[in-house]
Amino acid sequence: MSDRAEAYKAAGVDIDAAQSLVGRIKGIAASTFTKGVITDIGGFGGLFKPDLSNMTEPVLVSGTDGVGTKLKLAFDFDGHDSVGIDLVAMSVNDILVQGAKPLFFLDYFACGKLDTGIAERVITGIAAGCKESGCALLGGETAEMPGFYAPGEYDLAGFCVGVVDNAKIVDGSNITIGDKLVGLASTGPHSNGYSLIRKIFAASGRAGTDEVPGDGRTFREALLAPTRLYVAPILRLLKDTRIKGMAHITGGGFYENVPRVLPAGVTAKLHFGSWTVPPVFEWLKEQGQLTWPEMLQIFNCGVGFVLIVDKAEAEEVVARLHGLDVPAWVLGEVVRRKDGQEQVDVDFGAQA
Repeated sequence: MSDRAEAYKAAGVDIDAAQSLVGRIKGIAASTFTKGVITDIGGFGGLFKPDLSNMTEPVLVSGTDGVGTKLKLAFDFDGHDSVGIDLVAMSVNDILVQGAKPLFFLDYFACGKLDTGIAERVITGIAAGCKESGCALLGGETAEMPGFYAPGEYDLAGFCVGVVDNAKIVDGSNITIGDKLVGLASTGPHSNGYSLIRKIFAASGRAGTDEVPGDGRTFREALLAPTRLYVAPILRLLKDTRIKGMAHITGGGFYENVPRVLPAGVTAKLHFGSWTVPPVFEWLKEQGQLTWPEMLQIFNCGVGFVLIVDKAEAEEVVARLHGLDVPAWVLGEVVRRKDGQEQVDVDFGAQA
């Protein structure tokens, strides 16, 4: 270490460790670069030259998000390899809702004391999420802030920019009565509801190495399963399928996310039991003494992304998604909204 960095190190910030991390992740980031990237990692800003030749009126779409308190379980379970995928997924899945193809992604990693090994594991996951989504990890920021975070903890934020042709923006305006809702399977809770998950898990007395009843995975595996990336299969569908609306099922579950794409005069009628609910959600419901309406308000309960398509095309869309290794189901239909009716109406039968 240079003498001039000693004073900052004495205050808790290791400049040399940060520079070492930059060197270690340059190759990781470069593995995600697409032909639009025209700068290397380490500059003040990342430069990207998009190819817009196939678009008549390109529109940029941006999104930002974090991983939330799921990170607490990552700290407890030493599960730093997959939370980077979560970080990417939460942003790229959001902009995908409007039909946008992700172009590039930037991350923000903040900690009290930089552990370069852990940071590299997290950023390797970010790069994996970017590669699967076809976008470049264009840059980021590592912030070491002594005394701001508890020892061994860090926080993450992500920022994504994508593009869609104006004429192809998916905004829900063409949704009509009779359209069908198609649900795409989640990998688990994704990155939502973890404040409650952590409370339920702590009260259960279970260990991360215990097996989730009926699941075949440990609690560590089931609760840290990375958020599914929907970009590749949805962009494939959008090439020749008319998708009228899409919703990413994140915080607020079905009741808050599906209405964001619905016209005012309609309701999404969902039939509980039309999709497979993974065992981890059954366990959370039982252990937390929750009702299914409460579960659908908080969690995705096995459906991480919803499409609204013409009735005549719904089964074909489901079949194509299965062919792309994404389990999918017809969840219900769009109906006329009654006075005072919520925009999501779930028929639970006797299961509520």
